[in-house]
Amino acid sequence: MKKSFICFAMLFLTLAGCGETVSRSEQSRILLMGDSLMAVHGMAGQAVSHNIERELGEEVVDRSVIGARMMYALPISGAAGLNIPKQYRPGKWDWVILNGGGNDLWLGCGCSLCDYKMDRLISEDGSRGVIPGFVSKLRQEGAQVLYVGYLRSPGLGSPIEYCRDDGNELEARIAKLSMLDRGVHFLSLSDLVPHGDRSFHAIDMIHPSIKASAAIGKRIAAIIAQPSG
Repeated sequence: MKKSFICFAMLFLTLAGCGETVSRSEQSRILLMGDSLMAVHGMAGQAVSHNIERELGEEVVDRSVIGARMMYALPISGAAGLNIPKQYRPGKWDWVILNGGGNDLWLGCGCSLCDYKMDRLISEDGSRGVIPGFVSKLRQEGAQVLYVGYLRSPGLGSPIEYCRDDGNELEARIAKLSMLDRGVHFLSLSDLVPHGDRSFHAIDMIHPSIKASAAIGKRIAAIIAQPSG
């Protein structure tokens, strides 16, 4: 049953995500990368990047791709965006908005026996691993980095409910990473979804609804718009 639902969810996202990567002017100062948290609703002009644009009144280069992972070995599809670090394009970015790691744990090991993969993504103290290494590279390019966490299940039968502990641990480590560098910011979405409220999730009960994408975009924009940003 679970396997059938996951297949349905991936089919839904494939159809919803076709052509969603947004091309923007090279004059933009904001780059966004990541997985389906960022990419869904792009065809409708309602992805997270579109909502950031509306809030800030400026362009965002969106390179996010549905199904993308932080660790992805296949070269061709990885270069096409399924490898999140390979979504990066050099530029004079003031801000890089980033998410990722959830698919590595959910699709990569089914949110079970994930300790090894978790440690490869990011060490317990937040200082080592694929995520800190990539963030360090972005910081060396001069950008501030805003790492965005994931939605939480509303407790209504979501297939990601059993991934909660792994997700919490991943984000706790990313929060530690953000404390090591004032130019790295962590935005938790753990308080965004009220318990019992389905309206923040798409029909698959995994990914954000249009309402949630708007709320996420608004929170990101508020951080960038702060005087220090």
